[in-house]
Amino acid sequence: MDDPPVDDLLRELAPQVVGVLTRRFGDFATAEDAVQEALLDAAAQWPRDGLPGNPRGWLVQVAYRRMVEQVRGEQARRRREELAAAQASPEGWAAPPADDALEADRDDTLSMLFLCCHPALTPASAIALTLRSVGGLTTAEIARAFMVPEATMAQRISRAKQRIKASGVPFGMPAPEERARRLGSVLHVLYLIFNEGYASSAGADLHRVELSREAIRLARMLHGLLPGDGEAAGLLALMLLTDARRPARTGPGGVPIPLAEQDRDRWDGTAIAEGVALVTAALAGGAVGPYQLQAAIAAVHDEAKTAEETDWPQILALYGLLERMSDNPVVSLNRAVAAAMVHGPAAGLELLGALEHRLADGHRLHAARAHLLEMAGDRRAARDAYRTAAARATNIPERDYLTTRAARLADGP
Repeated sequence: MDDPPVDDLLRELAPQVVGVLTRRFGDFATAEDAVQEALLDAAAQWPRDGLPGNPRGWLVQVAYRRMVEQVRGEQARRRREELAAAQASPEGWAAPPADDALEADRDDTLSMLFLCCHPALTPASAIALTLRSVGGLTTAEIARAFMVPEATMAQRISRAKQRIKASGVPFGMPAPEERARRLGSVLHVLYLIFNEGYASSAGADLHRVELSREAIRLARMLHGLLPGDGEAAGLLALMLLTDARRPARTGPGGVPIPLAEQDRDRWDGTAIAEGVALVTAALAGGAVGPYQLQAAIAAVHDEAKTAEETDWPQILALYGLLERMSDNPVVSLNRAVAAAMVHGPAAGLELLGALEHRLADGHRLHAARAHLLEMAGDRRAARDAYRTAAARATNIPERDYLTTRAARLADGP
């Protein structure tokens, strides 16, 4: 088997190495900074020199040295003997052991996930920090997800790390009652990582497979830890049912293919079967949450043999339940599209009108409006809406698709 791309390998190893150093030295903030430095070294050296025999061990050794350098530099700058005593002077640290002595088969990623969702942080800061330290997203990607400037997000992440450091919380999985408090943030983090992988917010690729795969891996770990939690099962099901369509989502050159036009024979039947089984069991288990409802909607789409056989009334009903459960304008937008499929495009367009003030800056509202206007036969208005959506799209394949849709309507009345 070929070696994985360096970027993919680094993304997988980063939270494990941060976990190793945090578990050993009890300083998450310094460990995270040191690992970022080691990742930069690896990104520069490995493509040129080849992968080391033990990539994780290499990162542990380099990050350890960076930790020593950072603490020494801080001590020299501040000239405080008490700081050296409080942080355990680097001279007192043992030399970094070989990777097998640091439990090479142990994956601390899930512990990292719960550490980053610390109660001392606001939910937004916890999510941002986890996306950076566990999900491997860049600060710029996280800033786009939260719709804030990159500099603001960098400050937020830095403050979050310092809060965790100041809290003195030990590294490791929290107790069950504390774990329950942090679970909502953990689920939301995984949801955001998957979404960035399945539909990249910007750039030249429609999707980033390494992110969606990592989100699924972490969701599997979480479901294994909490097999009776319906929302953990629902989120894993949602990811599997959505990712199952990925092989049919793009055509030549990475051009997006709408759901109704996809070759369903290319969908991953194994993933669909697993996702359907998960959400069916979760829905039968008691209280229903938003991830279970989203998974149920995805299952209805995936179980339809053709686009024409899609049970849109059921989807509309599920979106109605989901809308009452969460004040999310994207849910309302999707309900509007479902309403158009059941009651006609005029019904959907009326619902979209109520979302103008909440979604006007992005491209999704305009793309949905263009689709419904095209359904209604208003080619000129649909063309203009497609152009508006294309101008606001930050993902290049998505922008090109919307531009092409507008061009096809250019000769209309």
